Amino acid sequence: MTSENVDIAAAGRRILDGVRTAVVGMDEPLTIALASILAGGHVLFEDVPGLGKTLAARSLASALGLEFRRLQCTPDMLPGDVTGSSVYVPATGGFEFRPGPIFTGLLLADEINRTTPKTQSAMLEAMAERQVTVDGTRHALPDPFHVIATSNPIEYEGTYALPEAQLDRFLVRLSVGYPTSDDESRIVAERIRRQSADAPVEAVVDAAQLRDIQAAVERIHVDADIIAYGVDLTRATRTAATVAVGASPRGSQALVLIGRALAALDGRDYVRPDDIKRIAVPVLAHRLTLTPQAWAQGTDPASVVEAALAQTPVPPTASVVR
Repeated sequence: MTSENVDIAAAGRRILDGVRTAVVGMDEPLTIALASILAGGHVLFEDVPGLGKTLAARSLASALGLEFRRLQCTPDMLPGDVTGSSVYVPATGGFEFRPGPIFTGLLLADEINRTTPKTQSAMLEAMAERQVTVDGTRHALPDPFHVIATSNPIEYEGTYALPEAQLDRFLVRLSVGYPTSDDESRIVAERIRRQSADAPVEAVVDAAQLRDIQAAVERIHVDADIIAYGVDLTRATRTAATVAVGASPRGSQALVLIGRALAALDGRDYVRPDDIKRIAVPVLAHRLTLTPQAWAQGTDPASVVEAALAQTPVPPTASVVR
């Protein structure tokens, strides 16, 4: 174990402890969301309103020392409202590019399924290439740049399902779930104690330190059998009878990338099969397209991934302690 990874683990604990001062009862989703950001990816929270998804995104941004902007998605939103646009400047007689809210460290796209596919696609280039193109000119986004989006799965009127190409750009899709009775009591008690709706979170690292951590995560060792295990899991989703289109190789990459981040957060410099198992559903389920029959029968993509986990042999190194 290197001192570099110990620093990542310690920083991760401080970041999560800072976020927990504002967010109650979301330990596993927050840990995976943080791991996804350390792996350089984007996060989709899909759950009913009122569970603290926006607060979680804002708190993560604060703890990571990133500039934060919130974009409330609506049906009348245009692509230029996201990326920015060229504005005529009378004083110079020319056009000047005015950056949109996507030019930030962490963008919260709230209720992303409420805006039109044209506007959703405006985020696709930004999420994939860390740049936007406006009027034929490319504009680089800040580094680091991450998107945390929220989606409401229970409302269909006035919403637009995310296209598969954009869903695939999210490293993970997470569900928060309702808090336990004790956690819900803590949420209410903390709100009364603060005497304010605001729940400020202090920065634990800054953007430069986050870049260093992300670079260190890239150096985490991954054995060939772990890579093969992730590939086998992903390929198993393509042969399931209820799946029309299985997870792409981007899913295999995501398993390993987040697995490395989880290992680093745990203070390890190598990935274990348990890291891959832990994130299989959040990483793969949203990448599956079910057959019409399976969709009509209410098949849950998560159950397809769980079946793949059950049938895919675990590498023999699972019991080896390095």
